[in-house]
Amino acid sequence: MRVDLFDFELPQDLIAQRPASPRDAARLLDVTPDGLHDRGVRDLPGLLRRGDLLVFNDTRVIPARLLGTRPGGGKVEALLIRDFGHGRWLAFARPAKRLRIGEALTFAGGLGSTIEAKNDDGSVVLAFDRTGPEFVTALERGGAVPLPPYIRGGTADAQDRTDYQTLFAKHDGSVAAPTAGLHFTPALMAALADAGVATAGVTLHVGAGTFQPVRTLDTDQHVMHAEWGEVPQATADAIATAGRVVSIGTTSLRLLESVAHTGPMRAWTGETDIFITPGFQFRVVDLLLTNFHLPRSTLFMLVAAFAGLDRIKAAYAHAVGERYRFYSYGDCCLLRR
Repeated sequence: MRVDLFDFELPQDLIAQRPASPRDAARLLDVTPDGLHDRGVRDLPGLLRRGDLLVFNDTRVIPARLLGTRPGGGKVEALLIRDFGHGRWLAFARPAKRLRIGEALTFAGGLGSTIEAKNDDGSVVLAFDRTGPEFVTALERGGAVPLPPYIRGGTADAQDRTDYQTLFAKHDGSVAAPTAGLHFTPALMAALADAGVATAGVTLHVGAGTFQPVRTLDTDQHVMHAEWGEVPQATADAIATAGRVVSIGTTSLRLLESVAHTGPMRAWTGETDIFITPGFQFRVVDLLLTNFHLPRSTLFMLVAAFAGLDRIKAAYAHAVGERYRFYSYGDCCLLRR
């Protein structure tokens, strides 16, 4: 499909720079077959049914943005993308063209690394001087939250350490938050439980590709990034007996539908580079709670595939008109398949 089919006018001042406080005070646009309804996140228990299953992404965002120096004293910046194991990471680095294979870099927090390889897309492979808990400790000490560039130019502060992490975060590995999960609080979870709504978890480590715009003219020409994910057996079992499956965010949906397109829902571990556009046949997810996404993005294409392109364009036009807040720290919508 033509990428320009997924374009729309988005005033820049609607891109949220801070989350709602408290988190469940955000607005929710309820997109139903009979129309659009302006609600709040706290209304969610009343919008769902007893026996519904919410599936959350329990990945944890790591402070993946590193600032450091080169041997000659020049500055270098690296955004960790993917863990290759044994202290080796794929990263986007600047200034990419000046970096040389074998060059030693020193980052804040005392982390040292060597450039092991350079790739055509500007990424590099960094071999760090420590692994395991020692690496995580140094990263927490010297790294910064990797905010997308739409939020304060990507410059994070101490508040973002808490704001850009969901209630469910427990498995280190993401460089972007599964942002639909940011709306949930202990009080909202208690209300959902009282309403008979069940919960389950999956893990998808969100990669830096989520920041990348679609630069091709046709969706067939766009290459999706791969991300590592896991569906536990307990979650597969819960899905098998659920009334309806409600995916909290596009990351959970992408993982569940990736597994379902290779056979029956089951415990699964691996990588997915699934690219969902209109015409995709959904097999697991019945409802999707998701934030509002940017024009021409793979995430806007996904919600158009899920709810229908015309319906989602009407919903987004309504959201712009009513000044809903967009993207990672913004408001959300509830979509039916």
